[in-house]
Amino acid sequence: MAATPISQEELEELREAFAKIDVDNNGFISKDELNELFRAANLPLPGYRIREIVQELTKTSDNLTFDEFANIVHGLKSTEVAKTFRKAINKKEGICNVAGTSEQSGTQHSYSEEEKVAFVNWINKALEKDGDCKHVLPMDPDSNDLFTAMGDGIILCKMINLSVPDTIDERTINKKKLTPFTIQENLNLALNSASAIGCHVVNIGAEDLKEGRQHLVLGLLWQVIKIGLFADIELSRNEALIALLRDGESLEDLMKLSPEELLLRWANYHLEEAGCGKINNFSSDIKDSKAYYSILNQVAPKGDEEGIPPIAIDMSGIREKEDLKRAECMLDQADRLGCRQFVMPADVVRGNPKLNLAFVANLFNKYPALKKPENQDIDWSSIEGETREERTFRNWMNSLGVNPRVNHLYADIDDALVIFQLYEKIKVPVDWDRVNKPPYPKLGSNMKKVRDRIFKLEDKIEEMEKHMRELQEENSQLLSQVHSDSRKIKSQEEHLQAYREMEATNKRLQDSKKELELNSVIFEVFSVLNAVCPLRYTLNILEDLGDGQKVTDDTIVSWVNDTLTQAGKPTISSFKDGSISSSMPVLDLIDAIQPGSIRYDLLKTEDLTDEEKLNNAKYAISMARKIGARVYALPEDLVEVKPKMVMTVFACLMARGMKRA
Repeated sequence: MAATPISQEELEELREAFAKIDVDNNGFISKDELNELFRAANLPLPGYRIREIVQELTKTSDNLTFDEFANIVHGLKSTEVAKTFRKAINKKEGICNVAGTSEQSGTQHSYSEEEKVAFVNWINKALEKDGDCKHVLPMDPDSNDLFTAMGDGIILCKMINLSVPDTIDERTINKKKLTPFTIQENLNLALNSASAIGCHVVNIGAEDLKEGRQHLVLGLLWQVIKIGLFADIELSRNEALIALLRDGESLEDLMKLSPEELLLRWANYHLEEAGCGKINNFSSDIKDSKAYYSILNQVAPKGDEEGIPPIAIDMSGIREKEDLKRAECMLDQADRLGCRQFVMPADVVRGNPKLNLAFVANLFNKYPALKKPENQDIDWSSIEGETREERTFRNWMNSLGVNPRVNHLYADIDDALVIFQLYEKIKVPVDWDRVNKPPYPKLGSNMKKVRDRIFKLEDKIEEMEKHMRELQEENSQLLSQVHSDSRKIKSQEEHLQAYREMEATNKRLQDSKKELELNSVIFEVFSVLNAVCPLRYTLNILEDLGDGQKVTDDTIVSWVNDTLTQAGKPTISSFKDGSISSSMPVLDLIDAIQPGSIRYDLLKTEDLTDEEKLNNAKYAISMARKIGARVYALPEDLVEVKPKMVMTVFACLMARGMKRA
C-alpha cells in the first residue's frame, strides 16, 4: 500500500509538536523522547511499535531530526498498524474524503469540512455588499455552495483584490451574460493574479475551479485569505510591532520573524502583560480557551482612546468545566469585538492550527493593542518596506512553491536553499547531496552568510571604501585640530563645537559602514535573483516553445513588432521605448494575440496624466493575465518604463502568443 503524502497542514502540526519536545532548539530529540513526541502530535501509536522504531533508530543514532520524524510518520501512514493512526489524523481535522483519486499519486484526496465552513462565512461577510456577487451570495456553509460559486471566477477575483488591493482591474472581470469562454477568461485572470501575489498555483487549473474540486479550491482560497490576513503583520507596515522587541535583540532580529512567529510573539506579549504563562503554538496550547480569554481581555478597548468606547470582556466563562462550553463562551466574547471569524468551538478544542492561526491574525488586525515605544534609541529609518522589484521577486518565488515560504527577501534566502530550488525551476541541475541543510553548525550568523554568498560587490564597495577613507581623513584632521589648537580656541563653545563636528563625522563613518554592509548583501542577492528571475523562467519557456532556440532581447522585440505589424498596430523600438509608458503597445499586442479583447473605449490614449497612465497600465496587466499570460510585473513598471520588467511582460505575452500559434 502506497504511503499517503503528508499535507502541508499536517507537516506544520508535526513541526509544532517537534518544537515542543526540542526544548533546547538544537534540531534534535533523543530516541527516548519519541513516545512523548507522538503524544505531543496527538497521534496514537501502540507502545510495541514505538519500541520497534526506537530499536531501528539505535542502529544508526541516538538522536532524531525533524525530517527523520516526518519520514517515520509518512511510512506509518502506509502500514496496517497505522489504521487508527490515519483515522486520528482525519478525526482531528474533520476530514472529508473526495470521490476519486489523484492520477499522479493514486491516493485519495480529502478536505476539511471545518475549513469549508470557515471560508464560506468569511467570504459571505467580506463580500456581502458587493453587487457583483449577489448571484451566489450568501452561500450556505453546510452545503457545497462554495465549490459551485467558485466556478465562474468572480468570487476568487474579488477575494484576491481584498487581500492585495488593485491586483485585478475591475474593468477586466466578466460579470454579466457569462459564457464558457468568458468564464474561462475570469478563471485565467484569477489564477494568474493569484500567482502574481505569491500563491502556489502550479498544480491548479481553470478546469479544477470550474468543476469545484474541493481540496484544490480550499487550498487556493486559504493561500489568498492568508496573504490578506498577514499583509499588515510586518514591521515596515506596523511600527508598533517594535513593542515586541525583547531584551538583547536587535531591530534586524525582529524584522526577520515570519508573520506566524510575530503573531505568536504578539499573543505571548499580551499573555505576559496579563500575568499568564506563554503558549508555543496555536493548536495544542490553546485548546482550553484560557489563553484566548486572557488575550481578548488584554486587547479589548478600555475607552482610553478618544472616540473608541470601552468593551468589557466577561471572564466568567473561563470557569466552565467542559472545554467545548468554555470555547463557546470565549467566542461569545470574541464576537463582542467583531472577531469571531474562522473558528467554531470544536475548532478551538481540536486545536485546528490553520483556523486558529486565521482567528488570531484577524484579532491582531482589528485590535493589536500595541503602542510604538517612545524615547528609545531606535534607527527608524532602517524600517523600510520592500521595493516593487523585491516584492515581484518574492511573489514569483512563492508562486513556484519554494519551501520554506519567503516572507523577507534577504533574511529568508541567506542560506541559499531557496536559490537552489529556483535553479531547478530554470533547469540548472543541483546536486543536493553536496548542499548543506539545516540544522547548520553554530558558526555565527556572519560566518554563515559569508560562506553562502555567491557574488561580490565590486564597484559599489570600491566607491564606499573610498568614501570611508575620506571620512577617516576628515575625522583625523578634526581630532588633530582639537588637540593642537585647543589653546587657541577662544571659548568653551568653540571647543565643544569642534567635538560636535568630530562626533558627527564619526556617525557618518558608522552609517557608511552600515550602508556598505547592506549594499553588499543586497547586491549579492540581486545578482543571484537576476539569474533566476521571472524573466529567465519565461525565457526558458520560450526556448521550449521554440525548440531550444536561444531567446534574446532582439528575438522578443522582433516577434512583438511582427505581431503588431500584422495587426496593423504601431511598433516599438526597444524595451525603453517611451510609448510604453502609456501601456498602448502592451494593450495593442494583447489585442493582436486575442482580437477584440481590449475595450479601447475604456482607455485614454492621448495627453495622458500620470494617473491616466497608471489606469491604462492596471488594465493592461490584468488583461495580459486574463488572456492567459502569467505576468509578474506591476503597473508602475510600465508607467516608469523599467526595461527589465517591461521585457518580462512582452516575454510572457510572446509565450502566450506562441502557444496559440
